[in-house]
Amino acid sequence: MNAEKVTISEKTAIGVAQSKLILVGEHAVVHGQPAIAIPFPLVGVESIVDYVPGAVKLDSTFYHGPIDSAPSSLEGIVRCIKDTLLYLHVPCKDLLIQIKSSIPPGKGLGSSASVAIAVIKSLFMYANEDYTNEELLRLANVAETYAHGAPSGLDPLTITSECPVWYEKEKPVSYIKPKDDLYFIVADSGRMADTRSAIESIAGLLKSAPKRFQSKLDRIGEITYQARDALEKAGKQVLGQLLNEAQKELEALGISDAGLNRLIHFALEEGALGAKLTGGGNGGCIIALARNEVHSKQLTDKLLSFGAHAVWPFVLRKED
Repeated sequence: MNAEKVTISEKTAIGVAQSKLILVGEHAVVHGQPAIAIPFPLVGVESIVDYVPGAVKLDSTFYHGPIDSAPSSLEGIVRCIKDTLLYLHVPCKDLLIQIKSSIPPGKGLGSSASVAIAVIKSLFMYANEDYTNEELLRLANVAETYAHGAPSGLDPLTITSECPVWYEKEKPVSYIKPKDDLYFIVADSGRMADTRSAIESIAGLLKSAPKRFQSKLDRIGEITYQARDALEKAGKQVLGQLLNEAQKELEALGISDAGLNRLIHFALEEGALGAKLTGGGNGGCIIALARNEVHSKQLTDKLLSFGAHAVWPFVLRKED
C-alpha cells in the first residue's frame, strides 16, 4: 500500500497507511537508547469516511456501532477520532468510519499506529484540510498512548516514512540510506505480543537489578549503532551477526518465548544471516535476513512449511 495515497469524492474520504517493523532497538528505545525501524508496505490500513446521519459510527473487524459504545480495547482510536474532529472544528456526528486492515494486530507491526494515521488522514480529507507530518504524528500519539502506555513514538514516525528511521527519544529524527538491497523475511508466530506488559516487565527488572539489566539495554544500544553502520556500508554479513546479538540480549530480558525462539533457530538453520524477534516479544513476529533473492523465496516457503502463521518476504532497497 502507498502510505501517502489519499483520495476524496463528494461525500467520501479515504486515507491509507502502511505498517512498520523494528529492525533493532525495541524496548531499549523506551529507556533512551536508539532504534532502527523500517517501513513495511506489504500490509496496511484503509480508512473510509462517509456522511451518515446520526452518531459517529465505527465499522471494523472488531466492532461495528457508535464510537461511544465501543469496547475499551478501541479506546485509543475513539479518543484519536474525537481529538482529530475537535482539532478540525468538525462536529462529532453524522460520520461512518470504516477501517479495513491487512495488518495482524498485536504482532509488532504497528497496527494501532497505522489505524490511527489512516483514520486521521481520512478525517482531514473529509474536512477538505491538508495535514502536515507533525499533525499526523501528534494526533496519532493519542491512540498510541492508550495502546502502549508509554510509547516511544517510533511507530507513527516510521509509518509516515519512506526509508529506515533512526530514532532516539527527545533527539532529532534522522533517516538511513541503505547501500545495498536487503532481503528480509517476516514470520508471524500466530500469537499476539503484549507490548504494554513487556514494557512493564522490563521496568520491573530495572528496579530489581538495575546494573544487570541496564547493561543489557546499553548493549542493545551499541548493537543499534553498529547496525546503522552496517546498513550504510552494505555490510549484510555483519548486520546478520548484529541481529543475532540483539536477540540474545532480548532473550536475557525475558521477552522472547519458546515459539519465537523456535522460528528464529529454524531460520538460522536454513541459512539466514541473522534473525530476531521484532516488536513487543513473547508472541508476534520474527525478522530474518536472507542471503539473496533466491534464498529469500526458499526461506519463505520453508518457514511456512515449518508452521509460521504467515510469512512476508520483502526487500529494503538501497538508496542511490
